[in-house]
Amino acid sequence: MLYSKLFGKTSKNITIDADSINAKLLSQAGFIQKQMSGVYNYLPLGLRVLKKIQQIIRQEMDAIGGQEILMPALSQEESWITTKRHHMDVLFHLQSQAGNSLVLNPTHEEVITPLVKKYTLSYKDLPVLLYQIQDKFRDEPRAKSGLLRGREFNMKDLYSFHQNVKDLDSFYQTVQKAYFKIFSRLDLSQTVLTFASGGSFSQYSHEFQTISSTGEDTIYYCSKCKIAVNKEIISQQSSCPQCGHSKLEPKKSIEIANIFKLGDKFSSAFDFFYQDKQGQKHPIIMGCYGIGPSRIMGAIAETSHDKNGLIWPASVAPYQVHLIGIDLFDTDTKKQTNDLYQKLLDANIEVLYDDRPQVSAGAKFTDADLIGLPLRLLVSQKSLKQGGAELKYRHSSQINILPFQEILAKIK
Repeated sequence: MLYSKLFGKTSKNITIDADSINAKLLSQAGFIQKQMSGVYNYLPLGLRVLKKIQQIIRQEMDAIGGQEILMPALSQEESWITTKRHHMDVLFHLQSQAGNSLVLNPTHEEVITPLVKKYTLSYKDLPVLLYQIQDKFRDEPRAKSGLLRGREFNMKDLYSFHQNVKDLDSFYQTVQKAYFKIFSRLDLSQTVLTFASGGSFSQYSHEFQTISSTGEDTIYYCSKCKIAVNKEIISQQSSCPQCGHSKLEPKKSIEIANIFKLGDKFSSAFDFFYQDKQGQKHPIIMGCYGIGPSRIMGAIAETSHDKNGLIWPASVAPYQVHLIGIDLFDTDTKKQTNDLYQKLLDANIEVLYDDRPQVSAGAKFTDADLIGLPLRLLVSQKSLKQGGAELKYRHSSQINILPFQEILAKIK
Protein backbone atom coordinates (compact mmCIF):
# COMPACT_ATOMS: atom_id res chain seq x y z
CA MET A 1 0.00 0.00 0.00
CA LEU A 2 1.32 3.43 -0.93
CA TYR A 3 1.09 5.77 2.01
CA SER A 4 0.39 8.66 -0.36
CA LYS A 5 -2.83 6.88 -1.40
CA LEU A 6 -3.85 5.64 2.05
CA PHE A 7 -7.19 6.95 3.28
CA GLY A 8 -6.84 8.29 6.80
CA LYS A 9 -3.47 9.81 7.62
CA THR A 10 -1.73 10.40 10.93
CA SER A 11 -2.52 13.57 12.85
CA LYS A 12 -0.51 15.71 15.24
CA ASN A 13 -3.69 16.81 16.98
CA ILE A 14 -5.03 14.93 19.97
CA THR A 15 -8.80 14.53 19.96
CA ILE A 16 -10.12 16.80 22.70
CA ASP A 17 -12.37 14.13 24.22
CA ALA A 18 -9.93 11.23 23.80
CA ASP A 19 -10.24 9.93 27.37
CA SER A 20 -7.97 6.89 27.03
CA ILE A 21 -4.67 5.81 25.51
CA ASN A 22 -6.36 3.66 22.88
CA ALA A 23 -8.71 6.46 21.78
CA LYS A 24 -5.80 8.91 21.55
CA LEU A 25 -3.28 6.68 19.73
CA LEU A 26 -5.70 4.90 17.40
CA SER A 27 -7.21 8.23 16.34
CA GLN A 28 -3.86 9.99 15.90
CA ALA A 29 -2.40 7.09 13.95
CA GLY A 30 -5.35 6.99 11.53
CA PHE A 31 -6.92 3.67 12.61
CA ILE A 32 -10.29 4.94 13.83
CA GLN A 33 -12.35 8.13 13.71
CA LYS A 34 -14.99 9.02 16.25
CA GLN A 35 -18.49 9.32 14.81
CA MET A 36 -20.19 10.11 18.11
CA SER A 37 -19.83 9.09 21.74
CA GLY A 38 -19.23 5.34 21.82
CA VAL A 39 -19.39 4.92 18.01
CA TYR A 40 -16.34 4.80 15.71
CA ASN A 41 -15.50 4.57 12.02
CA TYR A 42 -12.80 1.99 11.28
CA LEU A 43 -10.42 3.43 8.70
CA PRO A 44 -8.40 1.10 6.40
CA LEU A 45 -5.56 0.53 8.89
CA GLY A 46 -7.99 -0.10 11.75
CA LEU A 47 -10.21 -2.43 9.74
CA ARG A 48 -7.20 -4.55 8.75
CA VAL A 49 -6.33 -4.99 12.44
CA LEU A 50 -9.93 -5.79 13.37
CA LYS A 51 -10.24 -8.39 10.61
CA LYS A 52 -7.01 -10.10 11.68
CA ILE A 53 -8.23 -10.31 15.26
CA GLN A 54 -11.52 -11.74 14.03
CA GLN A 55 -9.72 -14.31 11.89
CA ILE A 56 -7.61 -15.59 14.79
CA ILE A 57 -10.77 -15.95 16.87
CA ARG A 58 -12.58 -17.62 13.97
CA GLN A 59 -9.78 -20.17 13.52
CA GLU A 60 -9.80 -21.17 17.19
CA MET A 61 -13.61 -21.41 17.32
CA ASP A 62 -13.63 -23.61 14.22
CA ALA A 63 -10.92 -25.77 15.84
CA ILE A 64 -13.22 -26.69 18.76
CA GLY A 65 -16.16 -27.54 16.51
CA GLY A 66 -17.91 -24.20 16.29
CA GLN A 67 -19.91 -23.42 13.16
CA GLU A 68 -20.16 -19.81 12.07
CA ILE A 69 -23.50 -18.20 11.34
CA LEU A 70 -24.70 -14.60 11.13
CA MET A 71 -27.79 -13.39 12.94
CA PRO A 72 -29.59 -10.08 12.41
CA ALA A 73 -28.85 -6.96 14.42
CA LEU A 74 -32.61 -6.38 14.72
CA SER A 75 -35.06 -8.64 16.55
CA GLN A 76 -38.68 -8.42 17.56
CA GLU A 77 -39.32 -7.15 21.08
CA GLU A 78 -41.67 -10.09 21.59
CA SER A 79 -38.73 -12.44 22.02
CA TRP A 80 -37.33 -10.22 24.78
CA ILE A 81 -40.73 -10.18 26.47
CA THR A 82 -40.68 -13.99 26.36
CA THR A 83 -37.42 -14.05 28.35
CA LYS A 84 -38.54 -11.13 30.55
CA ARG A 85 -35.53 -9.08 29.54
CA HIS A 86 -37.35 -6.36 27.59
CA HIS A 87 -36.80 -3.88 30.42
CA MET A 88 -32.97 -4.10 30.29
CA ASP A 89 -31.70 -0.55 30.58
CA VAL A 90 -29.15 -0.96 27.77
CA LEU A 91 -31.66 -2.00 25.09
CA PHE A 92 -32.19 0.25 22.10
CA HIS A 93 -35.94 0.09 21.36
CA LEU A 94 -37.21 0.91 17.86
CA GLN A 95 -40.59 1.07 16.16
CA SER A 96 -41.07 0.15 12.52
CA GLN A 97 -43.35 2.12 10.20
CA ALA A 98 -45.79 -0.78 10.47
CA GLY A 99 -45.91 -0.28 14.23
CA ASN A 100 -43.83 -3.33 15.17
CA SER A 101 -41.70 -3.05 18.30
CA LEU A 102 -38.07 -3.95 17.63
CA VAL A 103 -34.80 -4.19 19.54
CA LEU A 104 -31.20 -3.61 18.46
CA ASN A 105 -29.51 -6.67 19.91
CA PRO A 106 -26.84 -6.28 22.60
CA THR A 107 -26.65 -10.10 22.77
CA HIS A 108 -28.36 -12.91 20.87
CA GLU A 109 -29.86 -15.50 23.24
CA GLU A 110 -33.33 -14.31 22.21
CA VAL A 111 -32.50 -14.96 18.56
CA ILE A 112 -30.40 -18.11 18.60
CA THR A 113 -32.51 -20.15 21.02
CA PRO A 114 -35.66 -20.26 18.84
CA LEU A 115 -33.42 -20.63 15.78
CA VAL A 116 -31.70 -23.76 17.10
CA LYS A 117 -35.06 -25.10 18.32
CA LYS A 118 -36.24 -25.33 14.69
CA TYR A 119 -33.44 -27.76 13.81
CA THR A 120 -32.88 -29.70 17.05
CA LEU A 121 -35.37 -32.42 17.96
CA SER A 122 -33.51 -35.30 19.60
CA TYR A 123 -30.35 -36.16 21.53
CA LYS A 124 -28.76 -37.15 18.20
CA ASP A 125 -28.70 -33.47 17.19
CA LEU A 126 -26.70 -32.42 20.25
CA PRO A 127 -24.42 -30.75 21.04
CA VAL A 128 -24.94 -27.72 18.80
CA LEU A 129 -22.07 -25.20 18.77
CA LEU A 130 -22.77 -21.99 16.85
CA TYR A 131 -20.98 -18.65 16.83
CA GLN A 132 -21.07 -15.37 15.00
CA ILE A 133 -18.92 -12.25 14.69
CA GLN A 134 -21.15 -9.21 14.51
CA ASP A 135 -21.71 -5.66 15.70
CA LYS A 136 -23.85 -5.26 18.80
CA PHE A 137 -25.52 -2.30 20.43
CA ARG A 138 -25.80 -1.16 24.05
CA ASP A 139 -27.35 2.09 25.22
CA GLU A 140 -24.44 2.78 27.55
CA PRO A 141 -25.18 5.73 29.84
CA ARG A 142 -21.46 6.57 29.91
CA ALA A 143 -19.75 5.45 26.73
CA LYS A 144 -16.05 6.04 27.36
CA SER A 145 -12.50 4.72 27.01
CA GLY A 146 -12.46 4.57 23.23
CA LEU A 147 -13.04 1.04 21.96
CA LEU A 148 -13.30 -0.38 25.49
CA ARG A 149 -16.81 0.80 26.28
CA GLY A 150 -18.90 1.66 23.24
CA ARG A 151 -22.53 1.89 22.21
CA GLU A 152 -21.76 -0.04 19.03
CA PHE A 153 -19.06 -2.70 19.26
CA ASN A 154 -17.83 -5.84 17.55
CA MET A 155 -18.40 -9.16 19.34
CA LYS A 156 -17.85 -12.85 18.78
CA ASP A 157 -20.55 -14.77 20.63
CA LEU A 158 -20.60 -18.55 20.73
CA TYR A 159 -23.64 -20.44 22.03
CA SER A 160 -23.60 -24.12 22.96
CA PHE A 161 -26.57 -26.46 23.42
CA HIS A 162 -26.18 -29.71 25.40
CA GLN A 163 -28.02 -32.74 26.70
CA ASN A 164 -26.81 -32.31 30.26
CA VAL A 165 -24.64 -30.39 32.70
CA LYS A 166 -21.72 -32.81 32.33
CA ASP A 167 -21.48 -32.13 28.60
CA LEU A 168 -21.74 -28.38 29.18
CA ASP A 169 -19.00 -28.48 31.83
CA SER A 170 -16.67 -30.33 29.47
CA PHE A 171 -17.19 -27.87 26.63
CA TYR A 172 -16.89 -24.93 29.01
CA GLN A 173 -13.35 -26.06 29.82
CA THR A 174 -12.62 -26.50 26.11
CA VAL A 175 -13.59 -22.89 25.44
CA GLN A 176 -11.37 -21.65 28.28
CA LYS A 177 -8.37 -23.37 26.68
CA ALA A 178 -9.29 -22.02 23.24
CA TYR A 179 -9.52 -18.49 24.60
CA PHE A 180 -6.03 -18.69 26.07
CA LYS A 181 -4.75 -19.88 22.68
CA ILE A 182 -6.32 -16.77 21.17
CA PHE A 183 -4.74 -14.47 23.75
CA SER A 184 -1.35 -16.10 23.19
CA ARG A 185 -1.59 -15.47 19.45
CA LEU A 186 -2.55 -11.85 20.17
CA ASP A 187 0.41 -11.31 22.52
CA LEU A 188 -2.00 -10.63 25.40
CA SER A 189 -0.05 -12.82 27.80
CA GLN A 190 -1.13 -10.76 30.81
CA THR A 191 -4.72 -12.01 30.48
CA VAL A 192 -6.00 -14.00 33.47
CA LEU A 193 -9.07 -16.10 34.14
CA THR A 194 -11.21 -14.14 36.60
CA PHE A 195 -14.02 -15.47 38.76
CA ALA A 196 -17.10 -13.24 38.58
CA SER A 197 -20.57 -13.42 40.04
CA GLY A 198 -22.55 -16.34 38.66
CA GLY A 199 -25.08 -16.22 35.90
CA SER A 200 -28.46 -17.86 36.06
CA PHE A 201 -27.09 -21.34 36.55
CA SER A 202 -23.82 -21.53 38.47
CA GLN A 203 -22.01 -19.95 41.40
CA TYR A 204 -19.46 -18.30 39.13
CA SER A 205 -19.18 -16.99 35.64
CA HIS A 206 -15.74 -16.20 34.27
CA GLU A 207 -14.16 -13.14 32.74
CA PHE A 208 -10.85 -12.85 30.94
CA GLN A 209 -9.12 -9.74 32.22
CA THR A 210 -5.95 -8.26 30.73
CA ILE A 211 -3.81 -6.69 33.43
CA SER A 212 -3.12 -3.06 32.55
CA SER A 213 -2.25 -0.03 34.66
CA THR A 214 -4.78 1.97 32.63
CA GLY A 215 -7.62 -0.55 32.99
CA GLU A 216 -11.03 0.55 34.23
CA ASP A 217 -11.69 -2.71 36.13
CA THR A 218 -10.14 -3.95 39.38
CA ILE A 219 -9.37 -7.61 39.94
CA TYR A 220 -7.76 -9.42 42.88
CA TYR A 221 -4.96 -11.60 41.58
CA CYS A 222 -3.67 -14.84 43.08
CA SER A 223 0.03 -15.13 42.26
CA LYS A 224 0.03 -18.76 43.37
CA CYS A 225 -2.32 -20.16 40.73
CA LYS A 226 -2.50 -17.13 38.42
CA ILE A 227 -6.25 -16.58 38.48
CA ALA A 228 -8.20 -13.65 39.85
CA VAL A 229 -11.47 -12.60 41.50
CA ASN A 230 -13.58 -9.74 40.19
CA LYS A 231 -13.97 -6.73 42.47
CA GLU A 232 -17.77 -7.20 42.57
CA ILE A 233 -17.55 -10.58 44.36
CA ILE A 234 -14.49 -9.97 46.53
CA SER A 235 -16.62 -9.43 49.67
CA GLN A 236 -18.14 -12.91 49.26
CA GLN A 237 -14.92 -14.53 48.06
CA SER A 238 -11.98 -12.96 49.90
CA SER A 239 -9.62 -15.87 49.18
CA CYS A 240 -8.68 -17.57 45.93
CA PRO A 241 -11.57 -19.86 44.89
CA GLN A 242 -9.11 -22.24 43.25
CA CYS A 243 -6.34 -22.73 45.84
CA GLY A 244 -7.64 -20.92 48.95
CA HIS A 245 -4.69 -18.50 49.00
CA SER A 246 -5.73 -15.52 51.15
CA LYS A 247 -3.37 -12.83 49.88
CA LEU A 248 -4.96 -11.52 46.72
CA GLU A 249 -3.30 -8.54 45.05
CA PRO A 250 -5.47 -5.77 43.54
CA LYS A 251 -4.64 -4.97 39.92
CA LYS A 252 -6.14 -2.75 37.25
CA SER A 253 -7.37 -4.64 34.21
CA ILE A 254 -9.38 -4.60 30.97
CA GLU A 255 -12.13 -7.17 30.42
CA ILE A 256 -11.88 -8.63 26.91
CA ALA A 257 -14.02 -11.77 27.16
CA ASN A 258 -16.51 -13.61 29.36
CA ILE A 259 -18.23 -17.00 29.53
CA PHE A 260 -21.43 -18.11 31.27
CA LYS A 261 -23.27 -21.32 32.02
CA LEU A 262 -26.88 -20.45 31.16
CA GLY A 263 -28.47 -23.76 32.09
CA ASP A 264 -32.07 -23.98 30.86
CA LYS A 265 -33.01 -20.32 31.44
CA PHE A 266 -33.51 -19.51 27.78
CA SER A 267 -34.43 -22.96 26.50
CA SER A 268 -37.25 -23.21 29.03
CA ALA A 269 -38.49 -19.73 28.15
CA PHE A 270 -38.87 -20.82 24.52
CA ASP A 271 -40.21 -24.29 25.41
CA PHE A 272 -37.12 -25.89 23.88
CA PHE A 273 -36.71 -29.56 24.82
CA TYR A 274 -35.10 -32.61 23.26
CA GLN A 275 -36.08 -36.29 23.33
CA ASP A 276 -33.75 -38.95 24.69
CA LYS A 277 -33.43 -42.56 23.50
CA GLN A 278 -36.56 -43.51 25.42
CA GLY A 279 -38.55 -40.63 23.95
CA GLN A 280 -38.55 -38.66 27.19
CA LYS A 281 -38.37 -34.86 27.04
CA HIS A 282 -35.54 -32.95 28.72
CA PRO A 283 -34.62 -29.26 28.78
CA ILE A 284 -31.72 -28.13 26.66
CA ILE A 285 -28.70 -26.94 28.71
CA MET A 286 -26.94 -23.88 27.29
CA GLY A 287 -23.70 -21.92 27.60
CA CYS A 288 -22.59 -18.64 26.05
CA TYR A 289 -19.07 -17.41 25.37
CA GLY A 290 -18.28 -13.85 24.35
CA ILE A 291 -15.07 -12.22 23.18
CA GLY A 292 -14.77 -8.67 21.88
CA PRO A 293 -12.55 -8.11 18.79
CA SER A 294 -12.99 -4.35 19.03
CA ARG A 295 -12.23 -4.35 22.77
CA ILE A 296 -9.17 -6.51 22.05
CA MET A 297 -7.99 -3.93 19.54
CA GLY A 298 -8.33 -1.26 22.22
CA ALA A 299 -6.66 -3.47 24.84
CA ILE A 300 -3.64 -4.09 22.59
CA ALA A 301 -3.28 -0.33 22.08
CA GLU A 302 -3.49 0.20 25.86
CA THR A 303 -0.88 -2.43 26.69
CA SER A 304 1.46 -2.29 23.69
CA HIS A 305 2.77 1.22 23.04
CA ASP A 306 5.50 3.64 24.04
CA LYS A 307 5.82 7.41 24.12
CA ASN A 308 6.14 7.49 20.32
CA GLY A 309 3.10 5.44 19.41
CA LEU A 310 1.63 2.00 18.90
CA ILE A 311 3.58 -1.29 18.85
CA TRP A 312 1.49 -3.94 17.07
CA PRO A 313 2.04 -7.69 17.50
CA ALA A 314 2.97 -9.22 14.16
CA SER A 315 -0.16 -11.39 14.25
CA VAL A 316 -2.54 -8.43 13.89
CA ALA A 317 -0.44 -5.54 12.54
CA PRO A 318 -2.18 -3.98 9.53
CA TYR A 319 1.04 -4.44 7.55
CA GLN A 320 4.21 -6.29 8.51
CA VAL A 321 6.70 -3.84 6.99
CA HIS A 322 6.85 -0.05 6.95
CA LEU A 323 9.05 0.80 3.96
CA ILE A 324 10.38 4.35 3.99
CA GLY A 325 12.01 6.00 1.03
CA ILE A 326 14.31 8.97 1.74
CA ASP A 327 15.97 11.08 -0.98
CA LEU A 328 13.31 10.03 -3.47
CA PHE A 329 14.24 13.01 -5.65
CA ASP A 330 17.29 10.95 -6.58
CA THR A 331 16.48 8.70 -9.55
CA ASP A 332 18.54 5.71 -8.39
CA THR A 333 17.20 5.85 -4.82
CA LYS A 334 13.63 6.03 -6.04
CA LYS A 335 14.17 3.09 -8.41
CA GLN A 336 15.84 0.94 -5.74
CA THR A 337 13.07 1.69 -3.24
CA ASN A 338 10.33 0.99 -5.78
CA ASP A 339 12.04 -2.26 -6.78
CA LEU A 340 12.25 -3.37 -3.15
CA TYR A 341 8.57 -2.52 -2.66
CA GLN A 342 7.63 -4.69 -5.62
CA LYS A 343 9.79 -7.59 -4.44
CA LEU A 344 8.11 -7.48 -1.04
CA LEU A 345 4.69 -7.53 -2.67
CA ASP A 346 5.68 -10.40 -4.97
CA ALA A 347 6.75 -12.35 -1.88
CA ASN A 348 3.28 -11.79 -0.36
CA ILE A 349 4.71 -9.61 2.39
CA GLU A 350 2.31 -6.95 3.62
CA VAL A 351 4.01 -3.61 3.23
CA LEU A 352 3.09 0.04 3.72
CA TYR A 353 5.38 2.16 1.55
CA ASP A 354 5.88 5.80 2.54
CA ASP A 355 6.46 7.12 -0.96
CA ARG A 356 5.93 10.84 -0.23
CA PRO A 357 8.80 12.70 -1.92
CA GLN A 358 8.33 16.09 -0.25
CA VAL A 359 8.06 14.87 3.37
CA SER A 360 11.12 15.03 5.60
CA ALA A 361 12.83 11.96 7.02
CA GLY A 362 11.97 13.05 10.57
CA ALA A 363 8.26 13.32 9.76
CA LYS A 364 8.28 9.89 8.14
CA PHE A 365 10.01 8.35 11.16
CA THR A 366 7.48 9.98 13.47
CA ASP A 367 4.56 8.57 11.45
CA ALA A 368 6.17 5.13 11.35
CA ASP A 369 6.56 5.04 15.15
CA LEU A 370 3.01 6.28 15.66
CA ILE A 371 1.51 3.65 13.33
CA GLY A 372 3.63 0.96 14.97
CA LEU A 373 4.25 -1.73 12.33
CA PRO A 374 6.61 -4.52 13.48
CA LEU A 375 9.45 -3.81 11.03
CA ARG A 376 10.82 -0.65 9.40
CA LEU A 377 12.94 -0.69 6.25
CA LEU A 378 14.66 2.53 5.16
CA VAL A 379 16.19 3.11 1.75
CA SER A 380 18.25 6.26 1.29
CA GLN A 381 21.35 7.43 -0.53
CA LYS A 382 23.31 6.63 2.62
CA SER A 383 21.98 3.06 2.90
CA LEU A 384 22.63 2.44 -0.80
CA LYS A 385 26.26 3.38 -0.37
CA GLN A 386 26.41 0.62 2.25
CA GLY A 387 24.79 -1.85 -0.11
CA GLY A 388 21.25 -2.23 1.23
CA ALA A 389 18.51 -0.92 3.46
CA GLU A 390 18.33 -0.03 7.14
CA LEU A 391 16.31 -2.53 9.15
CA LYS A 392 14.77 -1.67 12.52
CA TYR A 393 12.23 -3.49 14.64
CA ARG A 394 9.58 -1.25 16.20
CA HIS A 395 10.27 -2.55 19.72
CA SER A 396 14.03 -1.97 19.42
CA SER A 397 16.32 1.02 18.92
CA GLN A 398 18.96 -1.05 17.11
CA ILE A 399 19.46 -0.34 13.37
CA ASN A 400 21.25 -2.70 10.99
CA ILE A 401 22.16 -2.44 7.32
CA LEU A 402 20.85 -5.46 5.44
CA PRO A 403 21.94 -6.31 1.87
CA PHE A 404 19.03 -6.31 -0.55
CA GLN A 405 19.51 -9.99 -1.39
CA GLU A 406 19.01 -10.92 2.30
CA ILE A 407 15.95 -8.81 3.06
CA LEU A 408 13.23 -11.20 1.93
CA ALA A 409 14.71 -14.16 3.79
CA LYS A 410 15.17 -12.08 6.94
CA ILE A 411 11.57 -10.84 6.94
CA LYS A 412 10.10 -14.25 6.23
